[in-house]
Amino acid sequence: MKRKTPAIPGLVRFMLMFSVLLWIGGCSLAPKYTQPKAPIPTDWPQGTAYKNINTTPGANGFDASLVTRQNFFTDQHLLKIIDIALKNNLDLKLAALNVARVRALYGVQRAELFPSVNGVGYENKQRLPSDLSPSGKAVIEKQFSANLGISSWEIDFFGRIRSLEKQALENFLATDQARISARISLVSQTAVAYYTFAADRENLKLAESTLDTQQESYDLIQSQYRAGLANELDLRRAQTQVDSAKGKAVQYTRQVAQDQNALNLLCGIHVPENLLPKDLSAVKVPANFSAGLSSAVLLHRPDIIAAEHNLKGAYAFIGAARASFFPRIALTTGVGTASSELSGLFKSGSGTWNFVPEIAVPVFDARTWAAYRVSKAQKKIAVAQYEKTIQTAFREVADALAVQGTVDDQVAAQKSLVDSLAATYRLAKDRYSNGIDSYLSVLDAQRSLFDARQGLILLHLSKLANEVRLYAVLGGGGNEK
Repeated sequence: MKRKTPAIPGLVRFMLMFSVLLWIGGCSLAPKYTQPKAPIPTDWPQGTAYKNINTTPGANGFDASLVTRQNFFTDQHLLKIIDIALKNNLDLKLAALNVARVRALYGVQRAELFPSVNGVGYENKQRLPSDLSPSGKAVIEKQFSANLGISSWEIDFFGRIRSLEKQALENFLATDQARISARISLVSQTAVAYYTFAADRENLKLAESTLDTQQESYDLIQSQYRAGLANELDLRRAQTQVDSAKGKAVQYTRQVAQDQNALNLLCGIHVPENLLPKDLSAVKVPANFSAGLSSAVLLHRPDIIAAEHNLKGAYAFIGAARASFFPRIALTTGVGTASSELSGLFKSGSGTWNFVPEIAVPVFDARTWAAYRVSKAQKKIAVAQYEKTIQTAFREVADALAVQGTVDDQVAAQKSLVDSLAATYRLAKDRYSNGIDSYLSVLDAQRSLFDARQGLILLHLSKLANEVRLYAVLGGGGNEK
């Protein structure tokens, strides 16, 4: 006789189809999302500090929305070092792994929308004593079964699971934007470390050059002292300058080594020596670009996008909390075969099925109301965090623009100061050589000149670092893969 496969009863088929329709057409109780108005001015700040900048797109290089590390950084050695850092930096790897973890958590939450189908087979044996047996004799009963079924699948009629899935999705998207922020931060940190290394090498050269000059002066005065043409006070003053210059040279030797260590840490490996700058003059300055006319460009910053995703997730959480006030509908069903003998499992007439719909109507649960209040508070927190992120971004850009608008004038003034002090130093040396003035004036002039040259190097570094900062705070490279 041909065996027949047990058929699913018409009622079960109907309920399964009805459940699918409910799942597809389930409503959502989450409030409609509206993007909060940015709590910042539309235009960038105006005033004396900003008079030297041009925010017109195209008038001063390219627009901020088009900036990438490839068209912003013109130093090819720096670009290679940045590529090394993006490939090997462990902080960036941790950010990427965190994105993978949150993506997997989103997959777990999304799976709640679908029924879990399990295949189960079991054997059951039991002994019934005579007083419990229908026949009045002790018997051993056996049962074999094989079933395929759905265990307690919640039908998302009111959108509770969909809201939680939406929240998990927004959390994943926010985490991915955090990874992009980490990448931009890594690029800017690497560039600043590169420029700092170059500046400290420049300071080391200045210190070594000053030491050579001071040593020559000391040797000359020592010769004059031995010949009776110079006094001991001038000799000791010259000695203090030599010692001070030696200390500066040692200081910047150490600082250069530490700068290189910092760069190696960012890159995750030892940076090849041929990629490191010899001094600040060997560094190519970044390209110019415009911040744009409107502060709306900030809405493309990854940290602001992440804050908005968190806000959308808070809206979805409200939907899940609201849905908890409504009945939950769950379904447990299955089909299979059962027999007292293992060989009879798939014989005709051995089919079994079960259908257990369940509805749970909430009557009173204080935790539900508390969760709803938490969801509303979480939304307010997310709004405040979103607005604060925008305000912080506006302040960061405004500060960078203020530096950009004033640093060139400061550099020009410092250059003029260096030139004046260099002339003062030459005159002081001539006056001392001619016996008109004491060696103290030479020392003061030389010390002032050294400090001014150090200040000029620091200003050049500040200008380069600010250009990189402006690149970062405007979300530079946010669209790069």
